Amino acid sequence: MVKTVKARVISKGVGEGEALVCKQPIGFNFGVEVDTGTINEYHHELEGISFKDKVLIFPHGKGSTGGSYVVYQVAKAATAPAAIINLNTETIIAVGAIMGGIPVVDHMEENPYDIIQNGDYVKVDAIEGIVTITKKGAQ
Repeated sequence: MVKTVKARVISKGVGEGEALVCKQPIGFNFGVEVDTGTINEYHHELEGISFKDKVLIFPHGKGSTGGSYVVYQVAKAATAPAAIINLNTETIIAVGAIMGGIPVVDHMEENPYDIIQNGDYVKVDAIEGIVTITKKGAQ
């Protein structure tokens, strides 16, 4: 099954890959290992998991504005997500993604948690504002 949903563009570009879904906010400042793109925040649901080359879905960022620089750093280290989908992107994620060239969308017409699961293949067109979801096993 393939589904297409409109979204608001935050940082332009196109990225695609396997979905990595997270219901907790991510604090990039001190919560991410830049060299691997791995979440290292203690007790986080993605602790020990790398988001490198995945489409990372999480509600929003958290923490200080230093997180913007960490988002930028993972882009420059080639360990960034292929794209980001947020429920509501705040300035920490937006600034870092724009500086690093990471495609970001939010405010999807449908709740991403209702239609995207880990392992689904997701293409984020953050130029046209379109997210295409191919359910796992349907490729």
